[in-house]
Amino acid sequence: MSFKTLDTAEVAGKRVLLRLDLNVPVENGRVSDATRIDRALPTVRELAAKGAKTIILSHFGRPKNGPDVENSLRPIAAALASHFGAPVAFASDCIGAPAAGAIAAMKNGDVLLLENTRFHKGEEKNDPAFVAELAKLGDIYVNDAFSAAHRAHASTEGVAHKLPAYAGRNMQAELEALTAALEQPKRPVAAVVGGAKISSKLDLLGNLSRKVDFLIIGGGMANTFLAAGGKAIGKSLCERDLLDTARKIIDEAAAAKCRIVLPVDVVVATEFKAHAPSRVVDVDHVGADEMILDAGPKSVVEIEKLLGGIKTLVWNGPFGAFEMQPFDAGTNAVARAAANLTDAGKLLTVAGGGDTVSALNQAGVAQRFTYISTAGGAFLEWLEGKALPGVEALRV
Repeated sequence: MSFKTLDTAEVAGKRVLLRLDLNVPVENGRVSDATRIDRALPTVRELAAKGAKTIILSHFGRPKNGPDVENSLRPIAAALASHFGAPVAFASDCIGAPAAGAIAAMKNGDVLLLENTRFHKGEEKNDPAFVAELAKLGDIYVNDAFSAAHRAHASTEGVAHKLPAYAGRNMQAELEALTAALEQPKRPVAAVVGGAKISSKLDLLGNLSRKVDFLIIGGGMANTFLAAGGKAIGKSLCERDLLDTARKIIDEAAAAKCRIVLPVDVVVATEFKAHAPSRVVDVDHVGADEMILDAGPKSVVEIEKLLGGIKTLVWNGPFGAFEMQPFDAGTNAVARAAANLTDAGKLLTVAGGGDTVSALNQAGVAQRFTYISTAGGAFLEWLEGKALPGVEALRV
């Protein structure tokens, strides 16, 4: 890889500024989902074990006017310590005397969390003066926050240019997984792209159609493609102002020798609610008062056969209204098929995006995929082929 990792970092006795993404959900003062904390632990533990003074930077929430209790990282320090199994000190600011004093008190192997970087307007502005204030607190910079790497902020990009910079273990795993999935994949490669709207994934569809051999489209966006092909889709969710765009994507994919896979049958209902009466119809027979809410069983079989012949799968978005039964069946079936092939060593599977992770967890297969990204925007922008400032700053 073209990134320096902890394999080459001399951290013993050094002040290591470690950028994490601790922007975790909190309810009633307690962390309700510690996934991002758990993903950060390997790097924190390695740095501590090697005798570094680990100084953690993170943002939290969207504070508007400087410090406020609601957006303080103080409760996160306690949660981090609980998962880490050792004390985590806390400083009431990320720069200035509070930060400097807390760092001066550290011993080798200690861990310190600094207060929310977004309490300072210089963070999101990537202000050089704020960057300098952060940089003087450390000797080495380690970025383990891929989920914030699409933002050119002081703590995600600016500091990387001021100190020797390395990728943390979570960042390294993310970059290795995405490189294996799209930059240097084993072919054939397929991508599942689902979700409600084409408009939010135009760049994604365009980039993937140039990089993959099969583009499997599900969810509401499949309806727009079906309508663009002249199918009657009743009252289904559809972006009719993007029918020409859908046709253009189909033509560009064909020119790039990428086959677009759309449903051949669908599950329809007249109401958008759980357990609504539904039926399975071929895509040519959707009633005028019906809406498409999932891919049908023939479509699932066709996709399962396709997966059996590929080597790499990238997944972003569900096939239907997976939050409601019985319209989760298509997503669940394809997810299980992909997981079985992964277990058998026949398929490399990389997935990401909020709905995607929820859908794969619901299907009970998230732990069986090769890699699940916890990054939302950064994962999407990588799939769109965009350069991520926080990643570019780490390149050798």
